[in-house]
Amino acid sequence: MNKISRNQPCPCRSGRKYKHCCLPLQEAGLAPIAAKKDMKISLLGEVTKIQDAARLRQAICHELGVFILFSTQDGDAWVLETTDRDAFQAAAAGQPLALPVNENSDIIEVDWTHHFVLRDRRLFLSNYTNSAEIEVLLAPTMQISAALRRITKQYPAELLRQVHVRSESNQSTG
Repeated sequence: MNKISRNQPCPCRSGRKYKHCCLPLQEAGLAPIAAKKDMKISLLGEVTKIQDAARLRQAICHELGVFILFSTQDGDAWVLETTDRDAFQAAAAGQPLALPVNENSDIIEVDWTHHFVLRDRRLFLSNYTNSAEIEVLLAPTMQISAALRRITKQYPAELLRQVHVRSESNQSTG
């Protein structure tokens, strides 16, 4: 494989620069670079990578479609969904958590646990069960804010509204 410049598009076809996508993961020995055109990216696969980064206490933030995934230096990892501002925690204090994700080739079902909001350059999450609000102190809020703007510009509003298919039995499933 040829050497990839930090400023070149990432070979994983995310559309982002290599230095902002797979380079930090590759440097940590977490993600082999695959430049295959038929490469299938899965949410579960990306969440596993972010859990690994949290275990190593690495601060990483990246996008996958309408999802923003990040880990912090204190070992927490979160997955944010941009259309309804839903979220779930993937790791806490360096330990991976059970994932509320059911994924197959046709659909991704997520049992979202939190709602997120950016206020005063800080990330707050409200638990859907008890409405308790927490602040994620080391969250990459500038990167999250920029990602929200990019995603909103990249995808038409009508398409973003169609991301969630609600079942009659569970209105919070995405």
